[in-house]
This record gives sequence, C-alpha cells and structure tokens, in this order.
Amino acid sequence: MTNKDQIGIDQQQLVEAWQRTLPTTIKEGDRATVQADEADPKAIRITIEAAGHTMYSFDFKVTYVDSREVRTELVDAERDDRSIDERGAIPQQLVQDYTRHIHECAQALHGLTHA
Repeated sequence: MTNKDQIGIDQQQLVEAWQRTLPTTIKEGDRATVQADEADPKAIRITIEAAGHTMYSFDFKVTYVDSREVRTELVDAERDDRSIDERGAIPQQLVQDYTRHIHECAQALHGLTHA
C-alpha cells in the first residue's frame, strides 16, 4: 500500500465519523453502534439492530483496504440475543442490505479517509 492509499484519519476519528454518518445511510428505526477494532487499527466494528419486532442484530467487521475501499465481513448474526444461521432468507436479505448501507457510508466518508 502506498502512502496515498493509506487512510488519512486515525481510528478514533474514524469511529466518530462513522457514528455520525452511518445512521443517515441505514433504514429509519434501525440502530447502529460503531467501535474501534482493538486488534486492527484499520478496522472498525459495527453492530446493527433491525427495527421492529424482528429482534435481529448483526455484527460486522469493516476493514479499510485503502482510502477508498472497505471489506465488510459478517461476524455474528443474532435473534433475541441468540446466534442464528445467517443463511436463512430474511437474515440474508438484511445482511445484503446492511452491507450495501455500510459501503454507502464508506463512500460518504471518502473525503475524510482519503489522505
């Protein structure tokens, strides 16, 4: 990775920017929390709780590949605080939607992350 492809912001500033921006890209009523990934300074952890009575919650690891691109990895899917098989139709659709919203947020933050 060359210097110009590095993220131009420190991890704590990145977390704060994601906390401000992600709620504007996900569905109204869904809740998102963003934390630093303590094991990886180029990554953040995102938990999204689906709105309504579904009680679905998804944990993602979002890693910056470079200043423009993120890799999104589903870490855990839960319903009623119990891990579930995320391959079912409803969880799979939600994971796809949230992955898209995470990438939209990364695009919205490009001005901050681009060195």
